[in-house]
Amino acid sequence: MTVGGHTPPSTPFDDVEVVVVAYGAPELLRDALAPVRGFAVTVVDNSSMPEIALIAAEAGAAYWDPEANLGFGAGVNYALARRRRPGADVLLLNPDAVVSAEVVERLHRALHAEPCIATVGPVQTHPDGSRQQVAWPYPRPVQFLADAVMLGRLVPSGPRYVVGSVLLMNAAALDEVGGFDESFFLYAEETDWEYRAHLAGWRNVVVDDVTALHVGAGTSSDTDRREVYLHAGLERFLRKHHGRWGWQVARWSVVVGGIPRVLVFRGARGRAARARMELFRRGPVAVEASIRRGAQDTAS
Repeated sequence: MTVGGHTPPSTPFDDVEVVVVAYGAPELLRDALAPVRGFAVTVVDNSSMPEIALIAAEAGAAYWDPEANLGFGAGVNYALARRRRPGADVLLLNPDAVVSAEVVERLHRALHAEPCIATVGPVQTHPDGSRQQVAWPYPRPVQFLADAVMLGRLVPSGPRYVVGSVLLMNAAALDEVGGFDESFFLYAEETDWEYRAHLAGWRNVVVDDVTALHVGAGTSSDTDRREVYLHAGLERFLRKHHGRWGWQVARWSVVVGGIPRVLVFRGARGRAARARMELFRRGPVAVEASIRRGAQDTAS
């Protein structure tokens, strides 16, 4: 569209599409969607809840129900296949996160401030104002081995990825790298995608002067199950990028390295160390599979 014979500059409202993969927690979703109402928003509802459909409609968002819990990565891909703004950058927004239009605009400027930036994310805070860690080193077997012998601080961390709870993705990087690996169910899918982008020469950046609110784990209160899903994602990443033996080095480093912690720590810390050792001994992916089978049996 032209105004007075001139093409107006584009804004993030034109150049950013917001994708939210929802699973329950309708009130959190309502809070997340309210500040981004002016954007093209797509909600993929992995919980198939009528309340989610109603809230999406109230916010003017496109609503899709895949009629199954696809997981996060497959949910994002489901939305990408139904783009409202083909060619636009994509803001992944957790339903338990809140960003303003100004934050999106500043992230968008940062994304295109330099070449070869695949993703940008803001600083994130808890509701009490404390900061969350939003950039992490890519998992490597050598780090697990070093941690097991108390030498983890001597290992250089290397490049980092930015967590996916609020993540603006460059459309050009999406075109080059492709969508998410759907074998990742709930965690580490953004780690995998950003690592693939990193290998292709792209960078992932935290914008230090931009802040977003992130409740954290707002769609799940089961901390034990969340821990299983988290480490199942880690196992998939290590197997994919470091092979079977890379995973085994990391796995048994956790199991063997946990023995002193179990012997020394008492109370909750000791129980947590023992549970982590047992999870890695059994294999997080195998434990996750048993949980998902149980959920399917219950649903049927």
